[in-house]
Parts: sequence; structure tokens; C-alpha cells
Amino acid sequence: MNVFKLLVCSCLIGLTSCSEDNDDSSSGAVEKNLIIKLKFDPTQERLGNLGEPVSVEVGNAAQSPNVSKMSANYIEFAPSALTALGTGEIIFEGAETTEGGARAIHFQNAIFAGHNEAFLSIPLSQVRAGHYEWVRVSLAYQEGDIQFLHTDGNEYTGTLASFVGYNTYISEFSLNGSVLPVNSNKLQGFWAFESSGFVVEGQAPEGATTVPNPLFNSSPIPQGSCVVTGEFENGLTISGEETEDVVVTLSFSTNTSFEWTEVNDDGKYEPSAGEQVVDMGLRGLIPSVD
Repeated sequence: MNVFKLLVCSCLIGLTSCSEDNDDSSSGAVEKNLIIKLKFDPTQERLGNLGEPVSVEVGNAAQSPNVSKMSANYIEFAPSALTALGTGEIIFEGAETTEGGARAIHFQNAIFAGHNEAFLSIPLSQVRAGHYEWVRVSLAYQEGDIQFLHTDGNEYTGTLASFVGYNTYISEFSLNGSVLPVNSNKLQGFWAFESSGFVVEGQAPEGATTVPNPLFNSSPIPQGSCVVTGEFENGLTISGEETEDVVVTLSFSTNTSFEWTEVNDDGKYEPSAGEQVVDMGLRGLIPSVD
């Protein structure tokens, strides 16, 4: 009988201990995270390299792709408009390699996320406490559907892969099940297009990829870096004492971001007519704190 009572007491003590542990968790003992989500908005304002509203260049045409996923290689919070690139709070740096020669983004080790999906989650303890007005994101890759006009007079849907990072080492990549071996570095503007199992690839002109930076005068970025800059409406404050996760959504403008030279002046992308891709850069960034 005494042994039975001892066992009961032991169980009760164990249950009490578990209960206390759970209370500690619910009271904030579990560390909170900074979560970065991505959003692709075809209605967001279309910006140029200086962060100013722009229209499609005369002689070109453009459409808003249905972006399905994206990858970034660098994310930085900047306290002010005078904060130089690289001197803010760097919260993410993607994998890089010299396997292809020069330093490049390692595509095979890249992180991807889709619309309204989390791209990054890190403990808030890894983020320096402070107030941040701007965010910089070095884009690396985007993939989505576009429409094109075929020689039969009908419009079809194809999938476009855009490598917009400064330099990317690609061993191979897949578009809708079609595998493309590359095994080399590709500079900003490399692209591939797939439709019905048929794949073509190309290279946009050097320096043609739009990279909006409203801080062009106070905090310039290197050409070809694809570091898009956006301003928080009311800033982002990290106190270091957060009791909830901090969720930041990065909304990228896809407003007529896929642009080509027109051969037939009809506003339709016709690769068979010799119309060339000239720009696939995202057209602005608006960060927000959810």
C-alpha cells in the first residue's frame, strides 16, 4: 500500500512539473521569430531604377507575369536613407560559390518561396534591436507564367525562369519537368522559357534589368547587383523584448515587369517574330509589418 501511494505521488509530481513547463512556454519563455514573407502584386506601382513611376518604353511592350516563386540572396534592414549598402542590419545572406569561376549565387542551394509564403524565419535574438526605415533585397531568381502569341495565331501560356541576380552558378534547373543542364555561371538577365515541353533560353542585354532604388542619390548600389530598396510606411522597430513573432511582408511589383521589343505592334509577346526579351526586373518593393 505504501509503495502504491509513493507511485501516485511520483506521478502527481511529474504532472505538476509538466504543467509548470507549459506555463513557462505560454508566458513567453519560447523565443519569438522574425518571419519574412513574399508577395507579388501586379497592381502595385511600376517603378524605374530611381524609384520613380515609369511607363513601358516606347517601341517595347510588356505584361504582368503570374509569378509563382522567387528567391533572394540578401536581405538588409537600413536605419535611414543615409545607411550605405552593407552597413545596416544584414538578416540573410544566401549561399555563394566559385565553382563556375567568379563568385556567384549557388542556385542549387537557394531558398525559394511563393506568393504569401514565408521565405525566412530567424530568432529575433539574431536581429539587432533598433528602428529601421528601409529594407534592401538582392533578388536572385523568379519564375512564373506569361502569355505568348504562336505562329498559328493562338495565345498560349509558357513558364519563364528569370535569373536576375548579379551572377549565378547553375549546374542544372528544371522547368515544368524539363531539365536544362548549364554547369556554368550566368550573369544577370539569363532566362529560359518552357511551353509544352519545348524550351528556349536567352540573355537580356547587360544592365537592362530594372532595379528600383529610391535611395539612388544617398545610398547607391553596384550595377548588376539587383538590390531592390523599399521603405516601411511607419518603420520597423525591434526592441529585443518581443512577446510575439514579428512578420514582415515584402510586396514586389510585377506590374508589366516582363518587357520585350515589339516587332509587330500588337502588345503581344511573339518570340517567333523575333521579339527579344529586354527586361524582367521586379518593379518596386513595399515592405510592411503585419
